[in-house]
Amino acid sequence: MDIAKQLSMEMGLSLNHTNNIISLLDEGCTIPFIARYRKELTGSCDDQTLRTFDDRLKYLRNLTKRKEEVANLISEQGNMTEEIEKALADAVTLTEVEDIYRPFRPKRKTRASVAIAKGLQPLADKILEQKPFDLMAEAEKYIDEEKGVKTANEALQGAKDIIAEMISDNAALRKELREALVNKGFVKCKFDETKENAFTYEMYKDYNSDIKKMPSHRILAINRGEKEDILKVSLTLNEEIAHGMVEGKIIKKNSPFEELLKEVCLDSYDRLIFPSIEREVRNELTDKANEQAIKMFEVNLKPLLMQPPLRNKVILGLDPAYRTGCKIAVIDSSGKVLDTAVVYPTPPQNKIEEATATLTQLIRKHDVDVISIGNGTATKESEIFVANLIKDLNRPVTYAVVNEAGASVYSASKLGAAEFPNFDVALRSAVSIARRLQDPLAELIKIDVKSIGVGQYQHDMPQNRLTEVLDGVVENCVNTVGVDVNTASPSLLSFVAGLNSAVAKNIEKYRSEKGEFATREELKKVPKLGDKAYEQCAGFLRIVGGKNILDNTGVHPESYNVAHKLLEYFKLNIADVKEDNLQLLPKMLEKEGVDKVAEKLGVGVPTLVDIANELAKPGRDVRDDLPKPVLKSALLGIENLKEGMVMTGVVRNVIDFGVFVDISVHQDGLVHISEISKDYIKHPSEVLKVGDVVKVKVIGVDIAKKRISLTIKGAVDDEITEG
Repeated sequence: MDIAKQLSMEMGLSLNHTNNIISLLDEGCTIPFIARYRKELTGSCDDQTLRTFDDRLKYLRNLTKRKEEVANLISEQGNMTEEIEKALADAVTLTEVEDIYRPFRPKRKTRASVAIAKGLQPLADKILEQKPFDLMAEAEKYIDEEKGVKTANEALQGAKDIIAEMISDNAALRKELREALVNKGFVKCKFDETKENAFTYEMYKDYNSDIKKMPSHRILAINRGEKEDILKVSLTLNEEIAHGMVEGKIIKKNSPFEELLKEVCLDSYDRLIFPSIEREVRNELTDKANEQAIKMFEVNLKPLLMQPPLRNKVILGLDPAYRTGCKIAVIDSSGKVLDTAVVYPTPPQNKIEEATATLTQLIRKHDVDVISIGNGTATKESEIFVANLIKDLNRPVTYAVVNEAGASVYSASKLGAAEFPNFDVALRSAVSIARRLQDPLAELIKIDVKSIGVGQYQHDMPQNRLTEVLDGVVENCVNTVGVDVNTASPSLLSFVAGLNSAVAKNIEKYRSEKGEFATREELKKVPKLGDKAYEQCAGFLRIVGGKNILDNTGVHPESYNVAHKLLEYFKLNIADVKEDNLQLLPKMLEKEGVDKVAEKLGVGVPTLVDIANELAKPGRDVRDDLPKPVLKSALLGIENLKEGMVMTGVVRNVIDFGVFVDISVHQDGLVHISEISKDYIKHPSEVLKVGDVVKVKVIGVDIAKKRISLTIKGAVDDEITEG
């Protein structure tokens, strides 16, 4: 297989760009670096395309390696033929390769292997030739007391067992049956209502669905139901169709042994083939569903991490609780903890007056601007308390409810203990909740991203694959934003392209011993940060207020000379960059002609455009252009909702069958996929992402089950009535 040609065709890339990407990856270049600083070599492939490319490259290389291994194993047995060679060459999946190897794989003891040991293979082969002969007379020739063949019928049964396994090992037949099961088969579920929590899977009682129409979230749901022993799941394929396919592959026209072979085909399919391909198809469906679920984590995580920071605000973090009280932490605009407290405004203590006095004093003492409330236990009562508190303050204070998923993981971690050794676990959570509003990216990367809670079935996923994908999202976000090398935590630095946790700690140690970095070049003095690591990381690390203004931009040091040439071309200088006077530079470049200037300066067009954009906004944060966090000052309860109400909400989670929207009533409402758009959409992620602000209308409220049904398409032309 020519892997480069295959990837070029699959990814829609030129062969030249494909070969360049393969070379860059093999050289050890990181995906953020390739996406940002090697656009001319890749055709400006983005981060996501490159990660898909990398995954597929690894798969195809593993496929090629396995083909070679199987070819060698079959050759060593002396069984290689031109037909097998061609089948291996044509195989496009690892499953197909394993099907080809199946007849030659060392087998455990089976009915067929026992029959072969008794010397019955020649009888099986003769029957399969399907030329006329006296079957019983031939079978009598194989009677052998020493080998355990006592009668002609025993010999014949042994031959049938051998033929059944040979049919089962037919790679082409297995492929056809597998495809038939996927395209024409059904998923069936049996429901055990006596089991605990059975009601969770009530919709799967007597469930019957086309396999090819099964959405990913339902595949994962029935898998979990099966794991919990509430559902019995099976795949079915029309037996007449299946048996006909097997017989058509094996039985020749006018075969003298048609009835015998029909019996063998039926046995082979029912006993050997179908149980095997059912497992394979179940695994394939699960793998695809897992990838889709992981994709949804990926889709949801990026906008969550890329939420704009809340700059220049003093924030009070509130970690809600009942019996143990609400933990409070006040942080300044840099994230430094100014004060802490514990208050008890929630049941069972209900010390509302005391809590009001404490928070009022903290708000006035530290000039608090915003209160950040975690969305866990006791959030509703805490939010009501805060909303009432704000009403009586004589200064403007707003609040926001933030996703506290993983806060407890961080607070109990070694990192949390190292940051705040004198705080108990709950107070660390309050600090994290405040910082999540202040700078989501810097805070959320401190915890295991699987704990952030922006998807479904995270505990059912293959954890290594989930971690790999989500770490890729974090890496992409961190490098898209850029990192201040003089203030960033080692956790944040470890996600910078080319760095790892060890080098990140060395950077922190270096700046604590030597003082702040004055230039990017100084990074080369950090232990274990070699030339390759410097090449990969330099463009993503920022030096704020350093000696060279270019060190506070996304311009890579390798392109500083081009940046100076560009300034000279337009009769500008570095002082103009320092004074932030180049907002019009991209338009000047466009007017002059990008291709013309690029040729004159000897640089690629994409790189030149990027340099101009960076010089126009030195030190910019791309997150500042995104919608700001929604801050509130009042709260509704679910009991206040009425059908027909129209309000503004924020998308909190995007899943296969819809989106969950925060409408400030503690319980998120569901917008089913059918209620998102008047136009047909295959998936909610086509039109919505986490953090989007949307107008919604209430179309159903179930207070007992705490369920809110919303519509977006039905709210388009309506006026806001609440919120």
